[in-house]
Amino acid sequence: MATIHVDGQSYDVEGGDNLLHACLSLGLDIPYFCWHPAMGSVGACRQCAVKQYRDENDTRGSLVMSCMTPTTDNTRISIDDDEAREFRASVIEWLMISHPHDCPVCEEGGHCHLQDMTMMTGHDRRRYRFDKRTHRNQYLGPFVAHEMNRCITCYRCVRFYDDYAGGKDLGAFGANDNVYFGRHEEGMLESEFAGNLTEVCPTGVFTDQTHSEQYTRKWDLQFAPSVCHQCAVGCNISPGERYGQIRRIENRYHGDVNRYFLCDRGRFGYGYVNRQDRPLQPEWRSRRGEDSVSLDVDAALDRGGDLLRSARRVIGIGSPRASLESNHQLRELVGADNFSTGINAHEQACLDLMARLNQTSGLETPTLRDVESHDAVFVLGEDLIQSAARIGLSVRQAVLARREDIAAGRQVPGWNAEAVKKLGQDQYHPLFSAYPTSTGLDEIARVSWTLAPDDIARLGFAVAHLIDPAAPAVDDLDEHTEAAARQIADALLSARRPLVVSGGSLGSLAVLHAAGNVARALARRARTGGLLLVRREANSTGLAMIGGQPLEWALGELQEHRADAVVILENDPTQRLPAETVHRALDQAETIIVMDHQRTETLQRANLVLPAASFAEGDGTLVSLEGRAQRFFQVYDSSYIRPQTRIHESWRWLHALRISRERYPSADIDLDAVTRACANAYPQLAAIVNASAGSDYRVHGVKLAREPHRYSGRTSMRANLAVSEPRTPQDADTPFAFSMEGYNGFDQPRRDVAFAWAPGWNSPQAWNKFTDEVGGHLRAGDPGVRLLAYEPGAYDYGREIPAAVTVETDQWQLLVLPRLFGGEETSSRAAPINERAAPAAITLSPGSAEQLQVSDGDELVLSFAGQRLNLPLRLDPSLVNGLIGVPAGAGPWLFGGAGASVTRQEARS
Repeated sequence: MATIHVDGQSYDVEGGDNLLHACLSLGLDIPYFCWHPAMGSVGACRQCAVKQYRDENDTRGSLVMSCMTPTTDNTRISIDDDEAREFRASVIEWLMISHPHDCPVCEEGGHCHLQDMTMMTGHDRRRYRFDKRTHRNQYLGPFVAHEMNRCITCYRCVRFYDDYAGGKDLGAFGANDNVYFGRHEEGMLESEFAGNLTEVCPTGVFTDQTHSEQYTRKWDLQFAPSVCHQCAVGCNISPGERYGQIRRIENRYHGDVNRYFLCDRGRFGYGYVNRQDRPLQPEWRSRRGEDSVSLDVDAALDRGGDLLRSARRVIGIGSPRASLESNHQLRELVGADNFSTGINAHEQACLDLMARLNQTSGLETPTLRDVESHDAVFVLGEDLIQSAARIGLSVRQAVLARREDIAAGRQVPGWNAEAVKKLGQDQYHPLFSAYPTSTGLDEIARVSWTLAPDDIARLGFAVAHLIDPAAPAVDDLDEHTEAAARQIADALLSARRPLVVSGGSLGSLAVLHAAGNVARALARRARTGGLLLVRREANSTGLAMIGGQPLEWALGELQEHRADAVVILENDPTQRLPAETVHRALDQAETIIVMDHQRTETLQRANLVLPAASFAEGDGTLVSLEGRAQRFFQVYDSSYIRPQTRIHESWRWLHALRISRERYPSADIDLDAVTRACANAYPQLAAIVNASAGSDYRVHGVKLAREPHRYSGRTSMRANLAVSEPRTPQDADTPFAFSMEGYNGFDQPRRDVAFAWAPGWNSPQAWNKFTDEVGGHLRAGDPGVRLLAYEPGAYDYGREIPAAVTVETDQWQLLVLPRLFGGEETSSRAAPINERAAPAAITLSPGSAEQLQVSDGDELVLSFAGQRLNLPLRLDPSLVNGLIGVPAGAGPWLFGGAGASVTRQEARS
């Protein structure tokens, strides 16, 4: 700790910080541009100048850059000194010389850090009257728009893109006062994290292209705290709505999870919410193949109740993309013995094994923040940038942290970014990766191996045995694998906090058992480390806690006429099993009721369609892969702008169906009640009631505002319906109001923050006002509650070690390879994601292609389980011989066949 004196006031602060970090953490305002809490200090902009004094007797002092000045005991500074204020105002004036005076038309207006800092310094006059420097803008793809003339040369963009995220195609070109930030030529930004430039950039150089197409000022957007539904990581987001459409997704700060950054799928994959073909009203078909007719809610529930009452037996098919509350209500409707998770059997077996390993391996499941503090990482069977990109970004920071260790040995503080970078150069903490092809983290890996799944497992089993001889040994291990295993084991044992990462992307139980063995071996050697296991979908972890039968069981009950009705919850089984198998089973059902927010292949076969809410129109709880239960809140009431819509949360539809079937008196249900019911039904979910504040939470006696206090146009938005403004929608489920009327300040600590705003801070940098210290945790605690409790010593070693892989001349192993863009069911319905996605192709190694007598670019036909997939061939020299790679999303039904063998007759040109 250190005591600093700021303008005559004394404060106790952490001694290792710089003055800018310390002052901002205290709530003091100092303008800045180049500094960023996740990337440290470079002293490029000179905007954060303060007056520093030698001691209490020094009356003159000297100007210093607060971001480059360490905090030491008895430091004395002045922020309000006249010379410091004049200097900061002059810096703004220099930076603004070539900046266009276009705030009224700039998309960053009202959300702009440059505007905030200009106001903070008091600069309000332009004296420069000569020609301005101008630049030509570039096309950078469907996510990010470019307006280079607004640049103030803070270098934040390239520091994030190149140094932090590992991008290669964005650079700084030029010198002095003529520096250009862009690509060497126009083209799509290649980084999976490029969208963060829209928040990292303090001006309007990089803006959200998807927002540009339907632009609304930030103060006219309605927000709610939400959770990304595009993977299992559980990043926190702030979706913004106008006119009944999601207009943009912003990062919502969470000190333990995503902190300042999102992946591009999470930021730009929301387009499916705005699709014009979504079901908006209940629909009825008396017979399959007929056109549907719209029903009102009462008629739909009456028909649904009649259908369920007349059925002999009803099967319920749940979904890992639906909330805990919705899955629970479906289970209550059909009964525990008739409930299926809606996940294919092999993936469910992987999920069940991962749940056991998280609880019994002896190593804790780390948060994303914790991941960055590990000093050796072993990744088995995952390409993290494609399967869980935000975890990949955290692993990258863990590997790069070796530079900070080296700098600390030279008494160089970790926040001195350029000094740390120069001292560390290319020295990294060890990262070892084993995967069937090259991965997004190979560049910073000490060693990466391309191996078939069973060989990856054998490597893992061998590492575990070298760490702990009590673990089973691997027979017939070749010398290269043995040397690799010894290298990994030595590095993990030498580390202070080793991390093991694996998951279900390859669908290999053997790989998961091997990862569990490594974790158990480390735990037995008294190593404090972590085991992180990647799941595929937003609520895969939570649904595994609820439990249920696999999808094949549900279809089998229908196929064998042991059930004659099925209720399908936010799930398209044709995305998980071959369509022919699904259709054959559904054809045997007399009644099909589907709840979904997308018009899927399965929904088109339903007798009764009930339009479900997406994350934007509903409330619920998800459990992330680290076992954190988090609440997402309704962003807007869809019926306010479009009164004809009848969208409701699935849990609300299911409750109403149950009442209709049983002919109970009508009874309302709210979010608090259904969450309590879910918590009471499953002991492992008991804590979910603490995931967020209840609907009765108030600040100063009022609800929390979803809208900024400058929100405008409520009457005009409905002018096509009526010129008078109706009462705003009332939200009985949450502590939020569909209005600007309510609390939206930062002085009252709270976990559920809809949007970041504080007086004088309109940009994403306003999050610093909500944290206990800059880059720390929210002052009221980070959202959510951890559910996974591990049991040290309870896990026995896995002993089913697969044989070494041998390459057959006419047989290949099928792998479904995850991909960030186009590989997830809902985000792949968003046009920008499809534009960003690489063309789907079947991948083979050159050796396998030679065996098949095919060439790069040839059209291949893959026949599997009655389905045919026609795709061009792409040769991948890094892919292991004997494997066929198919990108996720190209043939989603292949998930059920991952790891199966494919013969020459099934793969042909």
